[in-house]
Amino acid sequence: MCGICGTYRINGAPAERKTIEAMSATLKHRGPDERGLHLEGPVGLGHARLSVLDLKTGAQPISNEDKRLWITFNGEVFNYIELRNVLKQRGHRFRTESDTEVIVHGYEEFGTDFFAMLNGQWAAAIWDGRRQELLLCRDRVGVCPLYYAYDGTKVVFASEVRALWCEPSVPRELDLRGLAETLTFWTTVAPQTMYKGVCELPPGHWICFGPTTVTEGTYWRLCFPPNDYDDAGTADEYAAELREILLEATRLRFTRSDVPVAAYLSGGIDSSVTAALIQNFTNSELKTFSLRFGDEEFDEGGFQEQMVRRLGTDHTSITVNHRDIAEAFPLVVRHAEKPLLRTAAAPMFLLSKLVQDSGFKVVVTGEGSDEMLGGYDIFREAVVRAFIARHPHSGRRKEIIQSLYPWLQRNPTAAPAFARRFFSQALDGKDLALSHRPRWQSAVAISRMLNEDVRHEIEKYDVAEEFLDRMPSDARSWHPLSRAQWIEAGTLLSGYLLSSQGDRMLMAHGVEGRFPFLDPQLIDKAAMLPPRYKVMGLDEKFLLKHAFKDLLPPEILRRPKQPYRAPDAASFFSSPVDWVDDITSEEALKSSGLFNPQAVAHLTAKCRRRKGQGMSNSDNMAVTAVLSTLLLQRHMVEPE
Repeated sequence: MCGICGTYRINGAPAERKTIEAMSATLKHRGPDERGLHLEGPVGLGHARLSVLDLKTGAQPISNEDKRLWITFNGEVFNYIELRNVLKQRGHRFRTESDTEVIVHGYEEFGTDFFAMLNGQWAAAIWDGRRQELLLCRDRVGVCPLYYAYDGTKVVFASEVRALWCEPSVPRELDLRGLAETLTFWTTVAPQTMYKGVCELPPGHWICFGPTTVTEGTYWRLCFPPNDYDDAGTADEYAAELREILLEATRLRFTRSDVPVAAYLSGGIDSSVTAALIQNFTNSELKTFSLRFGDEEFDEGGFQEQMVRRLGTDHTSITVNHRDIAEAFPLVVRHAEKPLLRTAAAPMFLLSKLVQDSGFKVVVTGEGSDEMLGGYDIFREAVVRAFIARHPHSGRRKEIIQSLYPWLQRNPTAAPAFARRFFSQALDGKDLALSHRPRWQSAVAISRMLNEDVRHEIEKYDVAEEFLDRMPSDARSWHPLSRAQWIEAGTLLSGYLLSSQGDRMLMAHGVEGRFPFLDPQLIDKAAMLPPRYKVMGLDEKFLLKHAFKDLLPPEILRRPKQPYRAPDAASFFSSPVDWVDDITSEEALKSSGLFNPQAVAHLTAKCRRRKGQGMSNSDNMAVTAVLSTLLLQRHMVEPE
């Protein structure tokens, strides 16, 4: 993984070296090993390299044989060896052993059809000097970020928004529509961003800027079969196929590297499976890393230690407390470049620093399993709601609801009135967002913190319905679980888990994450699995557990699902934090113009009285959203 950037002046004016160099400099944390630059008339391509493959000859930007095509590339293509052999048979000559050169030759041979042939995670910019066209493309699920600004006369692109601002014409201003999306989905959804005039290229898309036209295309979409589809496979058959696919996906992501690869070990099923599979491909001791919490409610250390003993890995962990999160949070927001409704990104930021300090550049993680194989409470909630719709007077109703959140100390189902309201929403089955509507509505409640003018402005945007308009036309024929998976992948996975909590926290310290569960073959197979094998009753990820029951200790295999969380309000208010007092002062809030000083003062006073302990879910999200948005405004938007 690296940082890429560049400009294309469509009016023919020459690209400016100093602009590209300044853009690359802002991305040095993503690529600390080497810088590269290519200037060719109106285009300038920049590159900040994290050296993982082809350490000697893999410098970028790189061209094809006749130097008509140039590329600057961020990411990895895991099937590059196989693709290079195909291209050699077609007459292409290679100067390096890098995966990047495979892309430039592949594009020359197959055009945009080549992107669907790639198994990897990437963002790339390709310059065609003959056609005077600049093409941007991005991987299927959005592991690697790519932003651009286009005003009709020039294109500016980069891996991170801050690099775009090296071009003075790109505005440096918050976009309230982006805030509306964040307060609904917990993130912006591409192409929307938090900044006016800045777009994010959606996953699975490409866009091409030419002298007179702009063309766009989609080379991949997540799709599911109709609800009545079932190829009558057995659990054993599906499990064997899933195991084979995941084994190969893990092999590619562990072995295709010219630097040592480590693994995250959270204590959950997903990372335990990938770490166990890695043992098939190494004769040396696997290095693993994990995150622990001083607060017992969030700590999974006991499960981590069990898996370490079973695998015999060389293990290192970091224990994070409230003060650690509070002190890291301003820098975390700067790297995320978005408001955050949870603090969970901060411990991941600290964990990636531990990886860097230990001398590693690459880690394999279990991210993506929940989305692809049905691992979230939001999926189980939808199953419960569907059961209640079918059996409104069932005597099992209370028992089923109370069994949903065994990991949560403050179980919301303990309040009968709340549980009744929550699980009685949208029972007619007509709502495509049956699974997500309660989450979206609870997040929107944060808007009560906004000042009146800002609140009225964001209420103009019906972001939920506009997002649902993007669903495939046959989505109503899908199983409700499939619809929930599509929504989760299109919002939280790409925009938050792989971005704010993933790429940005990893690359803040020059660490590349690799995700076997997001292998394209696994994604496509998982989409076709019968929903009953993903969530069986209330047993999430049933098929994954069935496929790997021989590799995991019974305690991990049978443990209730515990989503990764971190303390929110308690991190900021268990003890005084100077920056919190500073940005929430009445003067600072009035200067910001975003929030109602009285509403924020009431919330922060409540947090201080309780030292952040025992806060409701809404209060935890609200205070984190307020603090992160104020930090974003101060450190990203306002002139430094």
